[in-house]
Amino acid sequence: MAWYWRYEDANGDPMTVEAVPSETFTSQADAESWLGETWRELLEAGVESVSLLEGDRVEYARMSLRPA
Repeated sequence: MAWYWRYEDANGDPMTVEAVPSETFTSQADAESWLGETWRELLEAGVESVSLLEGDRVEYARMSLRPA
């Protein structure tokens, strides 16, 4: 199964971001590394949170992109 990030708006609803295309990854570690490199671009494009999925299974949900 492929890993991917679901981009979410402030209400937690899924969204599409043309500025940062969706990517799929062969491992959770690859997906997490990619997010570590691109979270600022996603935030600038209007993404407020992300969820990590492997196929249809949610590994973790609604992780905020805002710095703590």
